[in-house]
Amino acid sequence: MTESTTAPRPLRIGVIGAGPAGIYAADILTKSEVPVEIDVIERLPAPYGLVRYGVAPDHPRIKEIIKALRRVLDHENIRFVGNVNYGTDLTLEDLRAHYDAVIFATGAIADRDLDIPGVDLPGSFGAADFVSWYDGHPDVPRDWPLTAKSVAVLGAGNVALDVARVLSKTADEMLVTEIPPNVYAGLKLNQATDVHVFARRGPVQVKFSPLELRELAHSPNVDVVVHPEGFEFDEASMRAANEDKHVKQVMKTLNAWVGKDPTGKPHRLHIHFLEAPVEISGDGQVENLRTEHMELTGDGSVRGTGEFTDWPVQAVYRAVGYRSSALPGIPFDPSRHVVSNDGGRVLDADGNQVEGLYCTGWIKRGPIGLIGHTKSDASETVSHILKEVSPDRPAPSAVDITTQLELKGVNYTTWAGWDLLDAHEISLGEAESRARVKVVERDDMIRISRELLG
Repeated sequence: MTESTTAPRPLRIGVIGAGPAGIYAADILTKSEVPVEIDVIERLPAPYGLVRYGVAPDHPRIKEIIKALRRVLDHENIRFVGNVNYGTDLTLEDLRAHYDAVIFATGAIADRDLDIPGVDLPGSFGAADFVSWYDGHPDVPRDWPLTAKSVAVLGAGNVALDVARVLSKTADEMLVTEIPPNVYAGLKLNQATDVHVFARRGPVQVKFSPLELRELAHSPNVDVVVHPEGFEFDEASMRAANEDKHVKQVMKTLNAWVGKDPTGKPHRLHIHFLEAPVEISGDGQVENLRTEHMELTGDGSVRGTGEFTDWPVQAVYRAVGYRSSALPGIPFDPSRHVVSNDGGRVLDADGNQVEGLYCTGWIKRGPIGLIGHTKSDASETVSHILKEVSPDRPAPSAVDITTQLELKGVNYTTWAGWDLLDAHEISLGEAESRARVKVVERDDMIRISRELLG
C-alpha cells in the first residue's frame, strides 16, 4: 500500500500594474517550480503601461517588446484584469483577503518637480502630461495648446528628445504612426518653428541614447542645430568619451552637427549644453526662460558661473524625470518617491518587513534603468516571495476577485476583451494605411471590447 500525497496548492499572487515590471514578475513566477495563479490588475483598460502610453508613436521598434509581454499574458496561469483602480475599486484589505502575496508594480507616471520661479505659469508643461496626450492616454484631455512658435524643452534624456522631436516634426510625418486622430488634428495646428533643448551638463554627461539622437536628423522638415557654446569637455569628460562605447557614439553624432548652420528647412531643433533653467517668466503666460551658464568642474559635475541668458519662448516643457506616487496603505518614501522596501520587500515606518507585500520596477527603485534592470528587479522580488510565502499557509478567500468587482459594479476588462480590442485598433489602422488607430476614450475601450466579446 502506497502513501498518498497531496500536491501543494498554487500560490495565489496579485500583481498591481500591467506594465513591463508587473508582467516580468508574473513571468518569472510561472517559470518557478512553485505552482502559481496570478492576477495582473491594471488601472487602465489596456495592458503594457508606458510601453503603450509612454513611447513616442514614431518609435514602433521599441514597442516590439509588446510581443514578448503578450506571450506572458497568454499564459494559462496568468489572468489580466483591467480598468480596476487600487485604492477605490480594490482596497489593501481586499487584496490581502484574496492573495497569498501582492506585488506592487505601478511604475512612475508623474513629472518630477522643478523648483524654479514661474514653473506654474500657463504654457509651462510637464513632459509626462504631453507624452500621455500624444500617446492617447485615456486620463488626459483630448486637446493640447500648440500655439507657441518658440519652445524650450528642459532635460538631457530620451524623453526630452521625444518631446522635442514630436514638437518639431510636421503632423503629416506622424500620420504613418499610431497617433490617435485627435493628436494628428492637434499637431496640424502646431505653430512651433524653433524647439530648444537645454541640458544642464555637458555633451558627455547627457543621457541620450545614440539611436534616439541620430533619429533627430531623419526628418526632411527639421534642421538639427547643436550650438557650440557649452560644447565643452573636462578631464572626466575626456575619459568617458574615450572609454565608454555609448558615449563615443553620442559624441560622434553631436560632433557632426556642432556649429553647422541650418540648411533652410522650415523647422529647427536646437540643442544647448551647460545651460541650467533658473526662472520662467511672463505676464500671465510663459514669455521667457532664463538660464544660467554652467561650467565643468573636472570631475563630471558642474557649477554655476553667474552668467545668465534670456530666451524668448512661449512654452516650456519640463523633461526632468518621472516620479512615482504614493499608494493607499503602503509605506512610501517621499524623499525618493518609492515604496519603502528592502530588495522588493515592503517595509513599515520602523523598517520592519510587511508580511505578504512586495514591489518591483520604478515604484521600487525609482525611474532609472532600462528593460534589463526591470527584469533583474523582478527576479530579486520574486526570489523573496518564493522563499517567504509558503503554500502551507492558510488559503486566501475562495471568492474570486472578479466576483467582488462585479458586486461593486466595476466594469473590468479581460484579456480576451483586450485581445479583440487590439485587433480592432489594428484593423482601423489598416483601413487608413496606418500602423493602428488607438481607441483613446476609456468608456469606448470598455464598450468595444465587451461588444466584440458578444
